[in-house]
Amino acid sequence: MNLDTPLVYVKGVGPFRAEMLEAKGLVTVNDLLHYPPFRYEDRTNLKPIEKLAPGEMATVIVEVQATRLPKAGRKNLGMFEATFGDGSRYKLLGKWFHGAYLANVLVEGTRVALYGKVEFDTYTGELLMMHPEFEPLSAGDEEGDHSLHTGRVVPIYEAAGKVSAKLLRVITRRILDSVTPPDDFLPSQLREQMKLPSRWDAMRTIHSPPEDSDLRLLNAFRSPAHLRMIFEEFFWLECGLALKRRKAKTVEGVQFQLTERVREKIKAMLPFKPTGAQKRVLGEIAHDMAEPHPMNRLVQGDVGSGKTLVAAEAAIIAIENGYQVAVLAPTEILASQHFAYFKALFQKLGYAVVMLSGSYRPKEKAKLRQLIEQGLAHVAVGTHAILEDDVKFKKLGLAIVDEQHRFGVMQRLKLMEKGAKKPDVLVMTATPIPRTLALTIYGDLDTSVIDELPPGRRPVVTKHVFDSRIEEVWSFVGREVQAGRQAYVVYPVIEESDTTALKAAEKMYLHLRDTVFPDFTIGLLHGKLPQSEKEGVMADFKTGRIRILVSTTVVEVGVDVPNATVMVIEQAERFGLAQLHQLRGRVGRGGNQSYCLLVTEKLGETARDRIRTLTESNDGFHIAEMDLRLRGPGEFFGTKQSGLPTLRFANIVRDSELLEVARTEANAFISHPPSEEALRRAIQYIRDHWQRRYGLVQVG
Repeated sequence: MNLDTPLVYVKGVGPFRAEMLEAKGLVTVNDLLHYPPFRYEDRTNLKPIEKLAPGEMATVIVEVQATRLPKAGRKNLGMFEATFGDGSRYKLLGKWFHGAYLANVLVEGTRVALYGKVEFDTYTGELLMMHPEFEPLSAGDEEGDHSLHTGRVVPIYEAAGKVSAKLLRVITRRILDSVTPPDDFLPSQLREQMKLPSRWDAMRTIHSPPEDSDLRLLNAFRSPAHLRMIFEEFFWLECGLALKRRKAKTVEGVQFQLTERVREKIKAMLPFKPTGAQKRVLGEIAHDMAEPHPMNRLVQGDVGSGKTLVAAEAAIIAIENGYQVAVLAPTEILASQHFAYFKALFQKLGYAVVMLSGSYRPKEKAKLRQLIEQGLAHVAVGTHAILEDDVKFKKLGLAIVDEQHRFGVMQRLKLMEKGAKKPDVLVMTATPIPRTLALTIYGDLDTSVIDELPPGRRPVVTKHVFDSRIEEVWSFVGREVQAGRQAYVVYPVIEESDTTALKAAEKMYLHLRDTVFPDFTIGLLHGKLPQSEKEGVMADFKTGRIRILVSTTVVEVGVDVPNATVMVIEQAERFGLAQLHQLRGRVGRGGNQSYCLLVTEKLGETARDRIRTLTESNDGFHIAEMDLRLRGPGEFFGTKQSGLPTLRFANIVRDSELLEVARTEANAFISHPPSEEALRRAIQYIRDHWQRRYGLVQVG
C-alpha cells in the first residue's frame, strides 16, 4: 500500500464507505492521513469498578455478565442494557439508546474495554455509563495494550456519513501499519533549522499519539507533530503562490503608454477631486500597466471609498492606447450600476459603453456581441454572460473584476484568455479582507488599499433595536422620509431561491405599504423579479419616486442612492458581519447624517458579538477581522469559489504567525533555492501531490 492507493481498496472500506469518504474529499490513503482528528481524549484513566467515582471520565476492563433489551416502547427508545463485572463484587451498568444491534456484539462472557462518564443510577443504586465507547478484547490482550478506543490518548475524528469516528480510527491504524513511509519533500535544511519532526513521524503521532503526549498541546494543534504539518501546508501554499508570481513576470502583456493625452482625458472625466488614497492607488495601477507583463492587482476599499472611479481611470489608460475594457460583475443589479456609472463618466469622452447580461433576448445579445467583436464597444460590462465562448473582443487590454470572491479563480482566468495578449487584470472588492487572508487568497496579486473616504462623508450611526420596539423604528423612518430622505428595509432572504423567505418579504412589503406607510410610495426588490422590473424599481428609487425600498440582499453591493439615509435590517442576527457592513454601506453616501438600525429577536452569544461590533465600529477592516475570528476562514466568504484552499491542519486565524514564517521561508526558497534539483523536486511535488488536494495553485 502506498499514499496513492484508493481508499476503496483498504480493508474495511469497500465501495459504500468509500463513497461517503469521497464526499469529505477523502479519496486516497494520502487524503486520509491528511484528515486530522479535531480533538483528543485522555482515556488512560484505567480503574477497577470499585475505584470509580460519579462525574469522572474513566476506562475499565470488564466482562459482560448479563444483557437486557426491554420491549420496544416510546420511553425506552430501543434501550440496550448490559451488566459488567471485573472479578470483584462490584458491578457496572452500561446503557445505549437504539442499541438493539449490540445484542449480537456484547454477548455474555465478552471482555471489553469501556470508556465513558461515570454516573450514579438513583433507581438501582448502581454505577452507570450512558453510551460508553467500547472495544471487545481478545483473550490474549493485556489491559488496553492493543486497544484503539480506550486505555490511551484517543484521536476523535469528524465522522464521514456513516463512517464513524471509531471506524476511522480502525482504518487509519491499518493504513499506518501497512503503508510505505512517504518521502519527506520539505527541504531538510529548513526542517533542521525549525527543529521539525519528519513527515512520517508527525503523521504517526497525530493519528496515534504516544502515552506521554501532552493533551493540551494536541488539542490546541500545538504539538510538534501538528506544527510540522501546519507549517508544511503553509509552506507549499506560499511556494505555489511565489511560483505563480514569478511565472506571471515572464508572460508577455500589453505595455501601455502613459501619455499626456491620457492624463488630460482622466482630468476631463473626474467628477470631483480624488482623495490622496485614490491618487496613490492609481499611481500603483499606472506603474503596473506601463510594465511589459500583465498587471494582476487587487484594489480593496471600504464601502463608498471610490474604487470604481479608480477603475474608470485605469480604463481610460487602456482605451487611449487603443484597447477595450471588460468589466465583470457578479449580479445583474451590480452590472447595471457599473454600466450606468461608466456610461455617465465616459459619455463626454466619446467612449461607447455596452452591457451584456444573461437575461437579454438572443437578438439583443447578438447585436452587442457584434459591437464588442468589431471593437466598436470600448467598455463591455457584464455578468457571467461576458465569459461565454461566443463573446469575442477585438482587442481586450484590461479586465476589471468586481467582488472577485463571488467568482471562481478559473472564471478570472477565462476572462484573461479573451485577449490576443494577456490583458491587465484589476480585481476590486468592497469586502474588506484581513491582510493575512488577502495574502493567502490573493497571494498571486499585488494589493492596493483605498483607506480614505471622499470628503464630506459622515460615519453612519448604527443602533441595535429589539423587534419588540419595531414601532419606534417605523416612526423614525417616517420622520426621515417626511423630511425628504429615503430608506431601505432589508429582509433576510439569504438565497433568492428560498420561496418561503421571499413570500415573507413580500408579506412585510404589503404590510408596510398598506398599514404602516400608506402615504409613501414603497417599492419591492428581490432576485426573482425580471431584470426589466428590477431596473425599473431601482430607477424609481434613484429618482426619488419610491421613498422606501423593501428589499432582499440584492442591494448588498453596488446600489448608490445618496439621498437614502436609513437602512433598517430585519432579523439582523441572521446575517454575517461582512454582509451587515455591506448593507450599511448603502446609506451614508450623501452629505446628510445616515442611520443603520439592526432589528433582532433575542440574541445568542455569537450574534450579540456581531451586533456589538457593528454598533461600535465603522471600520470595514476591523469588522472583517472580527468576522474572520467569529466564523473562521472556511466560512468567511460563504462560498468555496473564493479560491481559499481547504487546509486540513492549518487555520489562517489561529496560525497566522506560522503563516508569516512559512511565507518568508517559501519566498526565500523560490528566490534562492539550494540547488536547481531542489527547486525541480519542489515544483514536481506541488504538481503531483499538493495541487490536487487544495486545488488552488497552478504552477505550470
